[in-house]
Amino acid sequence: MLRDNYATWQCSTHSISLSRPRIMGILNVTPDSFSDGGQNLDPDKAINTAMNMLDAGADIIDVGGESTRPGATPVAAEDELDRVAPVVEALCDKGAIVSIDTRHAEVARTCVELGVSIINDVSGFTDPAMVELAAESDCGVVVMHWNKKTSANTRKSVQLYANHPARRLPASARRFTLPDSAPLMREVMGFLGDQARTLLRAGVAHDRICVDPGPGFDKNADEDIIIQRNTKLLTSMGYPVLTAVSRKRCVGAVTGEVNPLDREAGTVGMCLSAIANGARVLRVHNVKAAFQAVSSYWAVSRADSRQGFVSLGSNVGNRIEYLTQAVKLINKIPLTCVTAVSKAYETEPAYGIATPVANAVAEIHTELHPLVLLDKLMEIEKTLGRVRNPEEQGHGPRTIDCDLCWIEGEEHHGRRLELPHPGMGERDYVLVPMDDLMPDPVRFFSHAGVNVIDVEGRVGKVMAELGPLDWED
Repeated sequence: MLRDNYATWQCSTHSISLSRPRIMGILNVTPDSFSDGGQNLDPDKAINTAMNMLDAGADIIDVGGESTRPGATPVAAEDELDRVAPVVEALCDKGAIVSIDTRHAEVARTCVELGVSIINDVSGFTDPAMVELAAESDCGVVVMHWNKKTSANTRKSVQLYANHPARRLPASARRFTLPDSAPLMREVMGFLGDQARTLLRAGVAHDRICVDPGPGFDKNADEDIIIQRNTKLLTSMGYPVLTAVSRKRCVGAVTGEVNPLDREAGTVGMCLSAIANGARVLRVHNVKAAFQAVSSYWAVSRADSRQGFVSLGSNVGNRIEYLTQAVKLINKIPLTCVTAVSKAYETEPAYGIATPVANAVAEIHTELHPLVLLDKLMEIEKTLGRVRNPEEQGHGPRTIDCDLCWIEGEEHHGRRLELPHPGMGERDYVLVPMDDLMPDPVRFFSHAGVNVIDVEGRVGKVMAELGPLDWED
């Protein structure tokens, strides 16, 4: 039976819900990576690329400063750190969930000090110094299979298969079958299990460990396909499984595409197969393509409704009518419904707004990704005549303001969207209406990681109750 209850992957202060697939964007800060070497060697360009990936749907940014493609020249730890440190520091300062892709313990240690949340060790924590660092930190860890003995062992099984009597049948009676998967999977799962147990014995909590079978690392295309076909078996180990086939040789082998940049559709196909068989983290170059494919696949493959809250505000014209129409339009968003709405409240102007505001909060359940839902909310603002003046930074007069404040199990830190909303804990005009929707919103959001300010220090104080909204048709 497919395991589908991984709960969370605990990565430092981030509890990454794995109840839906997560996208890890690849950021190679290298001159020689196999498909994008040199594109992000400049720190400013790398940071901008990472922010674009977050806005496109990445949950995690995986920063690497040493190419691990076949035949790549090893990089000294000092040079690798020079490449990744400024990028890591900037992204962590922006609140992003950052992973460091490295085999050097000294690089990983500095990046942990800079704020990374995940250590992605391509050598599978075979270095005791890396194990020690994992135990000392509270980071999530990715244990990748890269055991150079594997090639010799599995190729021996392939040779035995090639000499099997069935292979000596007449050509007309033969059919191709991949070699027996058992020896290869025993090796891969044995290595991953051994290294995970090493980390557990060192003090790394079980819910911090993720495993990656390492496609392309001392494996040929046949072996990589065998491993991908056995993703469900990998999930039986009890750890989240990361799939990292993006643009690799195994994708080229089955699609016929020689140029890695032409392997995006093939990458998506393998990723969807991995998800169907239990993988929950996808490491990809093209975040936008993966995001669209995963969102579409997930929407039609299973119901995945999540609770959320949208803060509504109006200080122009018939404010109550604008609030009411906004709720009705939210209720018409695909795969989304409004389950409850607070009363409307008169609140003090805040953030440079000139006049009092009518505010309310709508509770929703939605199956849409937060970034998709955000776009739908912006469409509602436009429909109701909201005009955003860039000089006012969103704080000018508005017919309606639709702020996505919180979605169950979701955290995001891009330029387009931050979840939980960074201002909700200081906004009286959000927290007071929330009292209409739940018994103790302060405790609820505090447990959800929101820093809730005492009433005296809040902005947009509630001045009066305006009554309920007549939003149900």
